[in-house]
Amino acid sequence: MPQRPGTPRLLRQINDRAALELLLSDGPLTRAELGELTGLSKVTSGQLLSRLETRGLVRAAGERPGGRGPNAALYGVNPSSAYVAGLEVLPGSVTAAVADITGTVAAEVTVDPTDAGDPVRMVHEAVLRACETASVEISRLRCLVIGTRGVVDPGSGEVRYSVDLPAWHVGILAGLRRLLGDCVIIENDVNLAALAEQAYGAARGVDDFVILWTGVGQGLGVMLGGRLHRGIAGAAGEIGWLPVPGQPLPSDVTAPQTGSFQRLVGGEALEGLARLHGVRSAPVGSGPVGSVPVGPDFRGSAGPPAHGAADGDGVAGLVRTALATGNHGFVDDLAERLAVGVAAVSVVLDPGLVVLSGDIGRAGGSALAARVEEAVARVCPSRPAVAVTGVDGNPVLRGAIVAALARARDEVFSDTV
Repeated sequence: MPQRPGTPRLLRQINDRAALELLLSDGPLTRAELGELTGLSKVTSGQLLSRLETRGLVRAAGERPGGRGPNAALYGVNPSSAYVAGLEVLPGSVTAAVADITGTVAAEVTVDPTDAGDPVRMVHEAVLRACETASVEISRLRCLVIGTRGVVDPGSGEVRYSVDLPAWHVGILAGLRRLLGDCVIIENDVNLAALAEQAYGAARGVDDFVILWTGVGQGLGVMLGGRLHRGIAGAAGEIGWLPVPGQPLPSDVTAPQTGSFQRLVGGEALEGLARLHGVRSAPVGSGPVGSVPVGPDFRGSAGPPAHGAADGDGVAGLVRTALATGNHGFVDDLAERLAVGVAAVSVVLDPGLVVLSGDIGRAGGSALAARVEEAVARVCPSRPAVAVTGVDGNPVLRGAIVAALARARDEVFSDTV
């Protein structure tokens, strides 16, 4: 493969990108500090900062006191140089957030999806409201990432299969791009939660891990070599269909509640396990100290709860109550069931780290994670570490912002010369 020659323009682009990334991660910095971190001379780093300041990507951010002579000027990335939006779409709500190029969220709004008709109009109205709240023109958005339940085709970017969002069908992405621009991306919600986990949570800086989203339905986000693994059809991580000894095989692949692993750990299964151990769900929000507010209740293609099954808050309440009352039998049995899925994933992928998220993972916390790790170690030669999610707030929304920022920064930071 031919190599691009090291032209002055290309070298300036490389240096500019490196400087901007450093200002994001370590800034604000003085000209001398930036030169030291990049290996550039003070003169070159000064020229670089001047160039970026002229392009509106960098701005003065105060002074560094100390030493003899005048204080050194500090420089940081200009937050208003670009904006992105992230959305989480659920059957009962749509949450949209607008963030500047540094990742600082300027506004977050939640709207009722029944107020709008089709998904295109619904997303457009949610983004408009978020932009108005943030006082940002919608035309300034460089990228918009939508997290939704369902299988997203890696080739077309379209939602191929979503049980409880039937209006999200092929053609929605094209409609969104006609209205909002080409940089609209739809991504599976658990995949976005994995991005958030890598950026802010228990998998921070880890290249190989999986996130097991457990609740009324089950999902898996797979990160290999620092990149999401989606599979050929975008169906990697549909762990609810994992065959499990003792559980019937799916009778209908369009009915996710018939999946074997879903039957083992889904809402109905946990209700039965709770009855067996005499666990009664406490009111929502009455969990033990240290419990984390739940996020979305399940991955899209895991489907809606079966008739009579507990909802997301219900299954989380069972776990919180069992931990609060010291019902170790329930928690141990739950850990053994979850370990079946973790072990199956580990012997194939050997990820080294498994992060528990979703309603059950968050409610169970470190106590459940430790039990799952012990149970997996008894049956699995790879013995991965199991940790509870470390992402605060809404992991899907935070992951959507992470994905949007990556795309926007590639575009904005690569055009500096």
